[in-house]
Amino acid sequence: MRRAAWLLALGVCYGACLLVVRPDLPRLWAGLPRLARWLGGAFPPDFSGLPDLLHRAAETVAIATLGTTLAALLALPLAVLAARPVTPLALLYHPARAVLDTLRGVDGFVFALIFVAAVGLGPFAGMLGVALHAAGSIGKLWSEALETADQAPLEAALSAGASRAQAAVMVLVPETLPQTTSALLYVWEFNIRASTVLGLVGAGGLGQELKNAVDLLDFARVLAILILIITLVLAADRLSALLRRRLA
Repeated sequence: MRRAAWLLALGVCYGACLLVVRPDLPRLWAGLPRLARWLGGAFPPDFSGLPDLLHRAAETVAIATLGTTLAALLALPLAVLAARPVTPLALLYHPARAVLDTLRGVDGFVFALIFVAAVGLGPFAGMLGVALHAAGSIGKLWSEALETADQAPLEAALSAGASRAQAAVMVLVPETLPQTTSALLYVWEFNIRASTVLGLVGAGGLGQELKNAVDLLDFARVLAILILIITLVLAADRLSALLRRRLA
């Protein structure tokens, strides 16, 4: 009966989703020829003005790198407060968790849109948007690494007279350094992908060029930009994977 109830609830959930989305397969079928004409017009890709595209690609990497670094600085104190072995007091633990969940729950795209209104167009707004969202993700991963670490060295440091903050900095942080560094590299790799679309809200990077090309229906240019984005993401993925293997 319990399994049947779960299946029924799942069916109701999917039914509600279908009612909201209202998939229209005939409309998709009717639009495929138009999509085919656009794809046909995208060949060969237009790499004219390649230095400008490479500059935008560099902006994307810079947004992701600086944003991830700032996110790590913001996440470290929150991660320590959100780890139960370090912060057993609910008065500190739950607010820290709530802040991390809030930062993680708002997409970097939305943060970038807000910062564009605050500081103007450009990669600075994109960096700030990436940093706030990534701080929630990094803090979550780091707090879990601190919670799952071997607690015996922490207890030994506490028995020797160290405070919980001192024990966390001197014992838990070094002990979990491979896991936390791996998590940081993973988030940086994700931010490379995320930063490619921040230009859609005027936050710089390749997304800005992509938006301009789509607005002009210049699909040869769109294809060239997509090739650069894929190349950038693959390079970041391989570099991140290599560094994580060396840390393992």
